[in-house]
Amino acid sequence: MGDAIRRNRGADRLVLRDANRPVLEFQARPLLPAGVPELYRRGGYVARIFTPSGRLISDDFAPKHIHHHGLWAAWTKTAFEGRHPDFWNMGEGKGRVQFLDLDVSTATHVRSRQRYVDMTVVPEKAALEETFDVQLRPSIAGARPAHVFDVTLTQNCLTASPLELSEYLYGGLGFRGNRDWDGAANCQFLTSEGISDRVQAHATRSRWCHISGLVDGRRAGIVILCHPGNFRAPQPMRVHPNEPFFCYAPPAGGTFSIQPGKPYSARYRCVTFDGEPDRAWLDQLWQQFAAGQ
Repeated sequence: MGDAIRRNRGADRLVLRDANRPVLEFQARPLLPAGVPELYRRGGYVARIFTPSGRLISDDFAPKHIHHHGLWAAWTKTAFEGRHPDFWNMGEGKGRVQFLDLDVSTATHVRSRQRYVDMTVVPEKAALEETFDVQLRPSIAGARPAHVFDVTLTQNCLTASPLELSEYLYGGLGFRGNRDWDGAANCQFLTSEGISDRVQAHATRSRWCHISGLVDGRRAGIVILCHPGNFRAPQPMRVHPNEPFFCYAPPAGGTFSIQPGKPYSARYRCVTFDGEPDRAWLDQLWQQFAAGQ
């Protein structure tokens, strides 16, 4: 990989490139588009994701769900010191993920820190601190070129109180696809279990899930691989029935908690490519990820 990876800092976003091709854009500062309420201001996530042909496969501040971003993390149904902040549905004003700072000290890493702030109490109180780490991996060459990057979430309690996560259908690592994929017929899914019906795929567990649609008349998409060392791996999934939304959602498997002194950590690998998915190839990619390659 060497010098092929370059970092370009823009006004708000950090662009990671491989061989002068954009792989992703990381939201390096809190962003609030014009006309969007202040409650939705957010930073520290992957805003835009591209395939090797340059096709954009993600969305940010999606019209129907403006709290959705390209690739981001948050928890939904929680309990903290007897209160119930919601860090996912930001418009309710019960919780927010507050951007703190960004580390770009190495050529292949972007690492942001943010706090999960309970807004249901005065003064507000932070429950968790999160590190959202994105590492570019060598791109795949040959007949099926692909971009590869890893995402690692690490969350620590900031008080002596745990954060309880109640059973719920979403919450965790989310992906929002290109807004042209909206509509049940416009976005395709394929799981490691061979399920392509998005309704049947919802709430199942899968080592990987591929999400794709047409961009400029050609199929393009992303496969998200769930590391076998993750809590509840293979993790349950939220697959939306008619919108281009996907989430690895460990709360869907039942209630659990993040305890003081015991960090929650989860690892995922994202591979973007053009064309139709090949299940055998995607299984091979997951095996490599699982083996630490």
